[in-house]
Amino acid sequence: MPDLAYRLELDATLSPSPVLPALIWAEGIEPPRPTEAAPDFLREILARAQAKGEEFIPAERRARVRKILRHGHYQPSGRGRPASEFLLKAALEKSFPLVSGPVDVNNAISLASGLPGSIFDADLSGSQLLLRRGLPGESYVFNPAGQAIDLEDLLVVCRRAAVGWEPCGNAVKDAMATKVRESTRRVVAVLYAPPDEPPGSLDAWAARYVEHLRSHCGAREAGFCVVAP
Repeated sequence: MPDLAYRLELDATLSPSPVLPALIWAEGIEPPRPTEAAPDFLREILARAQAKGEEFIPAERRARVRKILRHGHYQPSGRGRPASEFLLKAALEKSFPLVSGPVDVNNAISLASGLPGSIFDADLSGSQLLLRRGLPGESYVFNPAGQAIDLEDLLVVCRRAAVGWEPCGNAVKDAMATKVRESTRRVVAVLYAPPDEPPGSLDAWAARYVEHLRSHCGAREAGFCVVAP
């Protein structure tokens, strides 16, 4: 499938845009089996994080990322913090989640960069995605226990629905409906960077993401693009 088949649009209401996102995709990945041991690249990141502590993601970086999500009634604190902060906490507590190849790649890049990321089964999310703010009353289930997250005012990734667009991910927690599973053979992901991210920084992190999808997940084809406002 050609790269142009994957697209992320920014809703017109996001002006000025609070985010500089990168869209990443991969085709023909190996079956995502449950991870039994952290791969070498993740072990190296975890070791560096544990050696440096909370400043592995500098406070200034955390503040800039939180600003992406702060809007209306949504405040990125407590359980509403960006996923990258949860991952740092888990790394320092030596309880970092090991899930499957593609999810481990997403989490490794998110921890190393300090940028939250979402990853989806592209057959379930579709390859055409939209970023907008969550609407009043919108929510989705994010774990097998059936817990739901309120999406009002949160920056959300949406997939096409029968009518309009349906939220399936965000920088805090992604929906169960489109999560990677053992049947997944292609993935699409989003890295959420602040709009003032230094030139080349997001490209470098997205390129590393693609490299791991190829080397660790066996992707036959993979690529990325940064979606400028």
